[in-house]
Amino acid sequence: MLHVDLDQFIAAVEVLRHPELAGKPLIVGGRGDPTERAVVSTASYEAREFGVGSGMPLRIAARKAPDAVILPVDAEAYTAASAQVMATLRTQPDATVQVLGWDEAFLGVQTDDPEAYARRVQAAVLERTGLHCSIGIGDTLVRAKVATGFGKPRGVFRLTAENWLEIMGDRPTVDLWGVGSRISARLAAHGIATVAELATADPAVLATEFGPKMGPWYGLLGRGEGERVVDDTPWVARGHSRETTFQQDLTEPAQVEAAVRGLTAKVLEDVAAEGRPVIGLTLKVRYAPFITKTMQRKIAETRDPAVVEAAALGLAGRIEPGRPIRLLGLRAEMPMPEKAREGHTPTRSGW
Repeated sequence: MLHVDLDQFIAAVEVLRHPELAGKPLIVGGRGDPTERAVVSTASYEAREFGVGSGMPLRIAARKAPDAVILPVDAEAYTAASAQVMATLRTQPDATVQVLGWDEAFLGVQTDDPEAYARRVQAAVLERTGLHCSIGIGDTLVRAKVATGFGKPRGVFRLTAENWLEIMGDRPTVDLWGVGSRISARLAAHGIATVAELATADPAVLATEFGPKMGPWYGLLGRGEGERVVDDTPWVARGHSRETTFQQDLTEPAQVEAAVRGLTAKVLEDVAAEGRPVIGLTLKVRYAPFITKTMQRKIAETRDPAVVEAAALGLAGRIEPGRPIRLLGLRAEMPMPEKAREGHTPTRSGW
């Protein structure tokens, strides 16, 4: 199986639209104004040399790379470019395509020479779209995904059971797909700092720390094991979320209430398009200067906007009074349909 990952996707799309920016430090984020509250969506390799990275506040990125060109996010352009890439992948011989997002997908293929196949895929994507990609080859989805990082940029790399521990064994667990900084810290508290240590960790210790399902799953990740089938069943979202960063902190209860009502209305529009009810809500609050908290609650299955709004406002009632708020987000969970893809692919999940 192959993991195809477009190199600096958003920045690359912008360079295609603005060829004069090729080779220059480029940052894409927010409305392109570093004086506003926004974060970096992507940075070109030239901008990354200055220490600019995704998720960094735009004002800090502008300070690190003062000569960088900063552009606003144009989601429609990236969606169109992504559609072209995925259509190209689907034309590859005998390929099963599992889309992971705008800029990455798995390909399940039958070939005696996966490196040559991967190079042909790279050439096809470049010819059709003008975009470069890196490709990881693996005998599991996890190994293919991790392999891509070794191939960047524009390269091909293979990770299998034979070389997994040789390549990955001494690396920190946070380098694994599906292990973020929090999980890595919890593993470290048990003396599990490297991939090799996770691969040989006591299953009972992992189960005690993470539960009977997730504990063994982390052990599998350490060994690079997991799903070996690329599944092209359309992905069904478990929920929809919206969030807003405020240019001025919210300080009054009425402001918070209005913002939560607005977010609820937007999320309900997304949920309505799915045709499924709401069964849970998560409210995300970022207090100034940058402290983030989340609050959750399950609700009885409902399609009634008034019920969902009341539940969201109930969560908002748990916000600490008197603390300035710089961001609010709301996520609505939905029940999964019977024919949804079984299981899941490990990811560094969002909130």
